[in-house]
Amino acid sequence: MFTPLRKVILIFFLTLIAGYISLPKEVSLFGKKFIRRDINISYGRIIIQRNFDLVLGLDLAGGSHLVFEADVSKIDESERKDAITALKEVIERRVNLFGISEPNVQSSSFEGKERIIVELPGIKDTKEAIGLIGQTAELIFAEIGTQEEPDFFKPTNLTGADLKKASVTFDTQTGKPVVQLVFSQEGGEKFADLTEKNVDKPLPILLDGSPVSSPVVQEKITGGSAIITGEFSLQEAKNLSIQLNAGALPIPVKLVEQRTVGASLGAESIEKSVRAGLVGLGMVLLFMFLIYGKLGLVANFALIVFGVITLALYKLIPVVLTLPGIAGFLLSVGMAVDSNILIFERLKEERGKRQLIDALEVSFGRAWDSIRDANIATLVTAFVLANPLDFSFLHTSGPVRGFAITLSLGILISLFTGIVVSRNLLRVFIREGKR
Repeated sequence: MFTPLRKVILIFFLTLIAGYISLPKEVSLFGKKFIRRDINISYGRIIIQRNFDLVLGLDLAGGSHLVFEADVSKIDESERKDAITALKEVIERRVNLFGISEPNVQSSSFEGKERIIVELPGIKDTKEAIGLIGQTAELIFAEIGTQEEPDFFKPTNLTGADLKKASVTFDTQTGKPVVQLVFSQEGGEKFADLTEKNVDKPLPILLDGSPVSSPVVQEKITGGSAIITGEFSLQEAKNLSIQLNAGALPIPVKLVEQRTVGASLGAESIEKSVRAGLVGLGMVLLFMFLIYGKLGLVANFALIVFGVITLALYKLIPVVLTLPGIAGFLLSVGMAVDSNILIFERLKEERGKRQLIDALEVSFGRAWDSIRDANIATLVTAFVLANPLDFSFLHTSGPVRGFAITLSLGILISLFTGIVVSRNLLRVFIREGKR
């Protein structure tokens, strides 16, 4: 069982790790420039690559704004709503597979035109993304032509409908990226027959009639799975898996608008916002010290731990930081301070009735009900705003969801720092003070 002192040591250790992750890429100190290293571990089949950079949203980092118009002329009016919903879901899946963090995908209906609006934060060159989003993606496995017709592709009955999943893995011997295919049961049987007939021959994979890969069959493949090898870069392997996974768009679309969006706040505005946030945080720290003295110092340390851990989690998850997201973080700072104020005010009442160490435990226990109820109410509100189940009668705006996510994360971390960090620090200091 961990003693309060051991818990405090673990808290310091956790804070140091989170502090390192929270550092900017480059730090200047006493005229020297220090560069924070990212994780880049390669050991056999284990490859771990992770950078610790903040992911900024469209309003902070800029990006691209795309508008696709759907051709619904051949769809009954009664079925258009469901078709547009399906189209939006497919485009969202494609964008997510492409690796773009927190895209904002919305549908729009105006003057009889059905459109899908896609915002890609941080993406300036969108040519590749546009190709993945807008393609109709009819996937077919084909056989190569005869010697008399070497360029002829003969489509087979094995199609994208038989493919359950394509994913990127790494060759156990060479360590190079490969694409793994997993077929349905019926697809696996078709694939086994197809590979048996085409040993030592290419087996082209056609997407909208164009070959995206032509792997050579080494032997009959059974079991419903296969691996496509080749001189792939990691990005090429990812793109191939995306193309194989994407599936067909339910409605033809065309790109009608494309523009690059500059950061709406701009670098100067962001700098001023950060400065204002630091001034506000400083005033809160000063207030807690002036009102509660040594107890306020403990609360201030817990608040700093809260900020460091929150920023580290933003980078690790990662959370796309937007202006509404920053507002959610600042609101959660208030919730974190509020927990300590409730505890300290209760401690004032209990100190005259019992010994300090006992008064501390009673104060935390009795303040917990108020802290719990306030945070649960806020979490419920954040859940409604985030709308993770995509209820049609609730808002689905990306910025609103960003606010709800940062607020929820901040509340959960504030519970940890307000109850665990502050409580164990006070236990240690009070017991040490009695010696």
